[in-house]
Amino acid sequence: MSSAINPADFSFFSTLVAAGSLAAAARELGLTTAAVSKRLSQMEARLGLMLINRTTRRMSLTQEGETYLERARKILLDIGDLEDLLWGVTQKPKGLLRVNATLGFGRSHIAPLVSKFVDRYPEVDVQLQLSVTPPPLSDDAYDVCIRFGPPPDARMIARFLAHNRRILCATPGYLRRHGELKTPQDLMKHNCIGIRQGDEYGVWRFTASRHRGKNSGGMRDHHVRVRGNLTTNDGGVAVNWALEGRGILLRAEWDVIHYLEKGRLVHVLPGLDSPDADIYAVYPQQHRSSTRVKAFVDFLAGALDKGKGGGRPSQSP
Repeated sequence: MSSAINPADFSFFSTLVAAGSLAAAARELGLTTAAVSKRLSQMEARLGLMLINRTTRRMSLTQEGETYLERARKILLDIGDLEDLLWGVTQKPKGLLRVNATLGFGRSHIAPLVSKFVDRYPEVDVQLQLSVTPPPLSDDAYDVCIRFGPPPDARMIARFLAHNRRILCATPGYLRRHGELKTPQDLMKHNCIGIRQGDEYGVWRFTASRHRGKNSGGMRDHHVRVRGNLTTNDGGVAVNWALEGRGILLRAEWDVIHYLEKGRLVHVLPGLDSPDADIYAVYPQQHRSSTRVKAFVDFLAGALDKGKGGGRPSQSP
């Protein structure tokens, strides 16, 4: 008698739920949306259960689907741990590696490094998921998450990858038209480009730099409520607006350093620092011995370290 449980479905179902929609899962799996829908229906038919409630706009897990997902992910982790144990630390990394990163940084910095990583380790299959909002760290959908700032969850390992400071910047043309800034309070007189990420949207926080400049404003800590006629949830869009001379932007140095080097943007109020949001690779304790996780995190740390100080990642493999 054949079993209704097909182990090959575990990875498929985990990918489907992480993707959030049939169409997104189809793109990740290299299938058509119809093929993904058919496979899901076949799974449910074998089990005699509905795993996902789906409408034209969204899908959600049923109670049975949540149970199936939880156990499927645990089994996938156990399989990965068994592979690592059998292959040993002297063997080349291989198998599935699920990575999550934020949309902007993931697209511009992590995705190119993933491409170089699989050149070095061709037996590792990397699934890179980019998201505007980072998933919960307790979610077992990913093996490694790239995060800004260390996680508060002690059950996770946080490996430091690179320093990441946020700086104020604008085009020389914007500053000529609207005037130079002398103190943080001057921001309230300018058009500030907003990025809607986090609960404190519209409030920019600063401390006097460790290397204080003449424009530090003679202060230690300062919160400025800024205003502007352009807001977005995409950092890349915000950078483009700043390059068009639309206003002043607070952005990670990683994202604007080459525009500063070329003179297209100017560092505004260089005597100020915004709270650090250093870059970390975060992964569960149970992946400590995973050869593919270790290899990937070591690879990222080495590549990003070569671009330290806010520069771009090294282009070497």
